[in-house]
Amino acid sequence: MDQTTHLSLPYIMSQQAQKHVTHNEALRDLDAIVQLSVLDRDLAAPPATPGDGDRYLVAAGASGGWSGHAGQVAALQDGVWRFYSAQKGWRIWIEDEARLIAWTGSAWVIAGGEPINPAPMLGVLATADATNRLSVKSDAVLFSHDDITPGSGNIRAVLNKSASGRTASLVFQDGYSGRAEFGLTGDDDFHLKVSPDGASWNDALSVKSSGRLSLPGGAYAANGTVATALSALGPSGAHTTVQKWLVIDDGGTPRYIPCF
Repeated sequence: MDQTTHLSLPYIMSQQAQKHVTHNEALRDLDAIVQLSVLDRDLAAPPATPGDGDRYLVAAGASGGWSGHAGQVAALQDGVWRFYSAQKGWRIWIEDEARLIAWTGSAWVIAGGEPINPAPMLGVLATADATNRLSVKSDAVLFSHDDITPGSGNIRAVLNKSASGRTASLVFQDGYSGRAEFGLTGDDDFHLKVSPDGASWNDALSVKSSGRLSLPGGAYAANGTVATALSALGPSGAHTTVQKWLVIDDGGTPRYIPCF
């Protein structure tokens, strides 16, 4: 065996002549691949004016002086290109991208995983999946205005749906069973819904795009005239504190809600 297993560095053999040649060759290889950093990984042919010691990760379709060396590290040493095939686990700093990559044995990947932007999914003390691509377990979640960039001082959370018939809402659960929901649920009206069991839902309140308020269940409202509404409050005198009325008009019979 005349070279090392992993880096293929040449051994100095017993009774070898000109031992310094072998020694210097090993030092040259170490200088090229230890603490490995390359200028670029997108070039398929040598640059026009490389500097001695420059290193590149040869891109696919290699040509010219790099022909046949795609995926290898090319290092210019003493005016000659030398090439190194990566071993599993090698890491390279890509200078023009400010990114660390690693060789899996079949491909170069971002060292430590894919970059966060964009990330296919993210879990914080929880496992994200194809449905819940962002999953968080925490006693509290804080979203604050940007005072670093700095931003405008505003903050807005946006839920966007693709069409009127879709849903954009917030759901509140008890033991992963829905109990309340508000948002655009199935149309472009704002709905507030509640549920006793997570299966059946009651539309408690909705606001139409025109701005009109609707109480689908009719709770606390009386149809017809103010007199009808007053009589619904109880015996005479029970409504002496009524000061104003909330009038709800869905385009049909108005509903009156006393405001005390």
